Amino acid sequence: MHSPLLDDQLNIWHPYTNISKDNPLFLVDSASGGELTLSNGKKLIDGMSSWWAVIHGYNHPDLNQAAKSQIDKVSHVMFGSLTHEPAIKLAQNLLNLTSTNNQQDFDRVFFSDSGSVSVEVAIKMAIQYWFAQGHPEKSKLLTIRNGYHGDTFAAMSVTDPDNGMHSMFKGILAEQYFAEIPVYGSDIEWKDEYIHSIKTQIEKHHTTIAAVILEPLVQGAGGMKFYHPEYLRQIRQLCDEHNLLLIFDEIATGFGRTGSLFAYQAAQTIPDILCLGKALTGGYMTLAATLANKKVVSGIHADSKGGKAGGVLMHGPTFMANPLACAVANQSLELLKENQWQTQVKAIKHQMLTELSALSSNKLVEEVRVKGAIGVVEMKESVDFNWIVPRFVELGVWIRPFDKLIYIMPPYIIKPEQLSKLTQAIHQVISEMS
Repeated sequence: MHSPLLDDQLNIWHPYTNISKDNPLFLVDSASGGELTLSNGKKLIDGMSSWWAVIHGYNHPDLNQAAKSQIDKVSHVMFGSLTHEPAIKLAQNLLNLTSTNNQQDFDRVFFSDSGSVSVEVAIKMAIQYWFAQGHPEKSKLLTIRNGYHGDTFAAMSVTDPDNGMHSMFKGILAEQYFAEIPVYGSDIEWKDEYIHSIKTQIEKHHTTIAAVILEPLVQGAGGMKFYHPEYLRQIRQLCDEHNLLLIFDEIATGFGRTGSLFAYQAAQTIPDILCLGKALTGGYMTLAATLANKKVVSGIHADSKGGKAGGVLMHGPTFMANPLACAVANQSLELLKENQWQTQVKAIKHQMLTELSALSSNKLVEEVRVKGAIGVVEMKESVDFNWIVPRFVELGVWIRPFDKLIYIMPPYIIKPEQLSKLTQAIHQVISEMS
C-alpha cells in the first residue's frame, strides 16, 4: 500500500533533522480548535500552537472567511509602487496596538514574510541609521547569550555562537558582541549586579555598536528563560547614555503570550525597533513586521552625510505585505480583542502553575517555570527526543521538547480539560523516565 509518510521521508528535508536517521514523523489530516487529527484518526491535544503561532486554534471560521473573502479580490500584488487596503489597515492596527498613553511608540511598519527576515530588516535599519549619520564604524550588534533570533545569516550572528544551534557557522557569520544572560527564573528579585556584564560590554564597545538586540522578558528557542523586567529598563537607560539603538525581538512574545500584549509594555521600556511575527496571522500563513520609531525613520531618510543609499531602506521581499496574509492578520487582531486574550492567558497561567508545580520536587527536574501562556519543565539532562515525542502521541497530546526542555505554549482557546491532558502527559512521561 502506498505510504505518504514514505514519500515524505524520501523527498522532504524537515527542520533540524538528520535525514540518515529515523525521526518521529506523524501525518496530519486535519485540525480544529485545539486539536490535531492524524491520518489514522487519532486526535492530539496541541500543546505547541504550531511553534507558538496558532493562538486562536485551528480552522477558525472567522480567519477562514477573511482568507476566502480576500482571495476573490487579490491574493498577491507586488508592494513596490503599489499598495492595498489590507496592508494599510494592518499597519494602522499595529501602530495603534503599540501605543502608550495615546501616543504611537513607533512611526512606520515594514512588512516581510518571516520572523528571521524581520530581524534582518531590524539589523539593516540599525546599521543604515548610523551610516546615514556619518558613523559607518557603528556596525556591530550587542546581545546576551542563549538568545535565538532566527536562521538567516544576520539573525544567526546574534544567536549564541558557542551554545546556540548555529555554532558550526562561527567564523563565517559577522562577529557580534555577547554579554552573559542575567540570573533567570519565574520569580527572581532584582539585583544591580545582573546588569554588570552587558554594561561592561556597552562601556567598552559603544563606539562600534549600532544597537542592542534582545528578546524581552523571555528567551524563546534559546532555552525558555525568563528574566527580570528591570533588566530591560536598565539597558534602555544605557543605550540612551551611550547613543545606541535598542531592538526588541517580540516574534515569540508578542500578541499576549507573556501575559501582556507585548512584553516591552510589561517592562515599561520602549525600543527603537520592534520585530513581530509568528502569531501575527494567528498561524494561518507567514507574515512578519518590523516597526521603527521616528528617530530611526527620519535618521535613515535624511542620509545627512550623503550616503550611497540616498535615504532608501535597502530591503524589499517579493511577498512583502501579501494581501491574503494581511487580511487574515487584521482578523486575528480583532479576535484577540473579542476573545479577551487577557482572561484566556491568565486562566492558562493559573492552571499550568497549579498542575505543573509538583514536578519541582522530582529528582530529574531542574526547575518548573510559568509566564503567561508559557509552561516550562526544565530537566537536568537532555530528553530522548526519539522516545518522548512518540510517547506523547500515544498519550494523545502533541508536545515537542528540545534539549532539556519539556514545554507547552498552547492556543489561547484551549479548554481546561484539554490543558489538563497536556500537563498530565508531562507528569506521565517524567514518571516513566524516573
